[in-house]
Amino acid sequence: MKICLLPGDGIGPEVVRQAVRVLEATAAKHAFSVETSEALIGGAAIDAKGEPLPQETIDACQASDSVLLGAVGGPKWDNVDRSIRPEVGLLGIRKAMGLFANLRPASLFPELAADCLLREDIRSKGLDVLVVRELTGGIYFGEPKGREVRDGERVAYNTMVYSESEIRRIAKVAFEAARKRRGRVCSVDKANVLDVSMLWREVVTETHKDYADVELSYLYVDNASMQLVRDPSQFDVLLTGNLFGDILSDEAAVITGSIGMLPSASLGAGRPGLYEPVHGSAPDIAGQNKANPLATILSAAMMLRHDFDMQDAAQNIERAVGETLAQGLRTGDLMRGQTGLKLASCSEMGDAVVANIAKN
Repeated sequence: MKICLLPGDGIGPEVVRQAVRVLEATAAKHAFSVETSEALIGGAAIDAKGEPLPQETIDACQASDSVLLGAVGGPKWDNVDRSIRPEVGLLGIRKAMGLFANLRPASLFPELAADCLLREDIRSKGLDVLVVRELTGGIYFGEPKGREVRDGERVAYNTMVYSESEIRRIAKVAFEAARKRRGRVCSVDKANVLDVSMLWREVVTETHKDYADVELSYLYVDNASMQLVRDPSQFDVLLTGNLFGDILSDEAAVITGSIGMLPSASLGAGRPGLYEPVHGSAPDIAGQNKANPLATILSAAMMLRHDFDMQDAAQNIERAVGETLAQGLRTGDLMRGQTGLKLASCSEMGDAVVANIAKN
């Protein structure tokens, strides 16, 4: 399998390096081969090419079987022109690859129960939510958008736009995902206020007719954000538009205890998909071998599952991560002042996961 690596900025290169080691160990165990290449994105691309998403990066991604990304951005590029900020590269590669569905699972490893930010009586009910977020439409891409001066003052505006075809295809992704999980979808919108959300709800309802075996419910986004903290066990699959999904998926991630544990997949109509950790570039610890690589490693597991349909290999990685945590190894973000744990570096966590894969 040909995998294009986009290490990016900050801790991106460090965590991607460990994920590649895990993929190579898994390949040896499951009798497949991995060929990797690297391309520039984000701040690294700005420094080298003057733009956050060079055409050669797009070409390299489209020519690969799958793409693994580390992180983009950092204070170094805070003052560059907004048209070439590092994040523009991330939005651009999703658009160029036609990746309209973002899957963000937020689950709680039993070994990390004490790290969960929710009360014990809440987390004991379970936390296993999949956020399915529309990725290439909505307010991030809608036109018109811009800044201007009106009556002597600065004005900025963005437009939230969704077509029924965009809504229908992401709804299908959510319903299909629910069929493989616990059979429930909650569609999140703001249909009491926004015209675009009214259409969203109509099309989701229509699409649901083909998935009568899946339970469908609705919540306004403000209520959904509250319920996600109040009782996440009530949710199976959350279906959302781009803006709401961006916010809710981060909320779902952080209540598990560490955003350093959460993977994600961005998918289109076929291969290649793009896989990346939910966390950012963490420039304050970049280059210090302190980063938590587990979210990126789990993103590699999602790659095997979704792009290559290698369920056993994906589960092997996920088991190895759980075993590593059970052995008491923790990066700094997971220590939480607990006793009996061993502080591990980024590479030491990678070592442990590789060793546990060999044992499985």
